[in-house]
Amino acid sequence: MNLVAIAKRVDFKNILKGLVIGLSRPHFIWPTVKATKDCIAISTKNYGKLHHKNGPANAFRHAFWNYLLAKRCFKWQRNKEVALAWAKKVTDWHEDSFPNKQLPKAMDLHNNEVGRFIFAQNMEKSEQEVIELLKQMTLESTKIDESSNLSEYKNRMVHILEQ
Repeated sequence: MNLVAIAKRVDFKNILKGLVIGLSRPHFIWPTVKATKDCIAISTKNYGKLHHKNGPANAFRHAFWNYLLAKRCFKWQRNKEVALAWAKKVTDWHEDSFPNKQLPKAMDLHNNEVGRFIFAQNMEKSEQEVIELLKQMTLESTKIDESSNLSEYKNRMVHILEQ
């Protein structure tokens, strides 16, 4: 993860917001960075570069990232609600800081929520068990379009493009 390249893509207001978020829970910075790097590596291992598109592999990456953020931060502070709130805050910041078209952003936010749900329901499972669960959910991901009502797909992954 090249922080300089990332910083060039984010406007000053969102850089400041990111700093405020990080300083609000500095003990979560390291597990957040590590979870993010691990998520990208595992997504690439399982799906190659497809996780950068708006297909099922992207749904996996977003759900797994949220799961992993919550899981890793929970290890530092044994409070499920705090870990889930952190994962939401970080990934919402990411979606705001790296603008996307309306449908892909809605898809990403939806899959982020799925990942947090998976964490809350599977806290006792290993990361590898959850990877397998999410891979199965990826196979069952539903293709959506502008007319889709995402609330109909609660706790299920969604995608835009076929793979």
